[in-house]
Amino acid sequence: MKLPSSTATNLEKPNLRHFLKTQDFTRAELQEILDLMKMLKDARRENAVPQLFEGKTVGMIFEQPSTRTRVSFEAAATILGGHAQFLSPNDIHLGSKESLEDTGKVLSRMVDVIMARVDVHSTVAGLAKGASVPVINGLCDWLHPTQMMADIFTMIEHLPEGKKIDDLKVAFVGDATNVSNELAMICTKFGIEYAHVGPKKYHMNEQVVGMIEDNCKEYGGSFVMTDDVNAVKGFDILVADSFYWFGQEAEKEERLATFMPEYVVDQRLMDLAGPQAMFMHCLPANDQRETTREVMDGDRSVIMDEAENRLTAQMALLVYFTHKDMPKPSADVVKAHADKINGFLANL
Repeated sequence: MKLPSSTATNLEKPNLRHFLKTQDFTRAELQEILDLMKMLKDARRENAVPQLFEGKTVGMIFEQPSTRTRVSFEAAATILGGHAQFLSPNDIHLGSKESLEDTGKVLSRMVDVIMARVDVHSTVAGLAKGASVPVINGLCDWLHPTQMMADIFTMIEHLPEGKKIDDLKVAFVGDATNVSNELAMICTKFGIEYAHVGPKKYHMNEQVVGMIEDNCKEYGGSFVMTDDVNAVKGFDILVADSFYWFGQEAEKEERLATFMPEYVVDQRLMDLAGPQAMFMHCLPANDQRETTREVMDGDRSVIMDEAENRLTAQMALLVYFTHKDMPKPSADVVKAHADKINGFLANL
């Protein structure tokens, strides 16, 4: 006979979903998150953000150093009335003395959301397999979904006059990184004309391309992958990312020799795209490598709006994935518990 659980948490969540990749969501669902982002950013602008995460905690697991991901999630939880707890691999038994599934199960008894920025996708997937609370992929070797919510929102904020989101032309220039993979997926899901421009050796793999092509069929976007930088002519947005990342240090010189100078998003490439072109980068940027300081600080750069929108995205994600199964209790319920506990304490 199975013993009944004595848990004080809600283990049965009929609406439980994880945010491991944007590809798991329909365009309509992603639009709901974007709409929520807009409302929360408007509220933050007036210092009037409703406390929609009050009494809740997001446990944040970091296998990699971070500026934007850590600060934005901590700030988002605080602004929404909640709390964020930082967990490094040295703090917990992540996949060593304890399985990933068990870590997910244990944390689910203590926090309301798990966010994990990890080295490999299988780690965040393993946490999600065991978790009974939403797990958010804060970055892995394959994907970066929280960044893409900020990116697509930034594109909408800076739409060229007379254009809708599905009128945009977006080109990523460089390596097939986690950012480029996720960007291609979400752009084609929103019907955008998308180009990946880089050396053939560093093009996206068949699995990612298959998802992109499926999106084009369903949502009407288009996709091309080429090594010809002339493909960026007439595009509205050029996006760059690092030419090498953690774990690729041994390839650094080979990669730089392959990408530079042809695939550097410099003023030459911005001019090739046209006077309408904007520049985006997830940051941190290696200026004078994948881009230049001139472009980063130029009038057509929106990278700081893009960075701020990481906070906008994290606020929306924390609310979106907890509001159904973890609603705020009524004032009467809170008062009843307070009266009972205070009465007990008064007699001690």
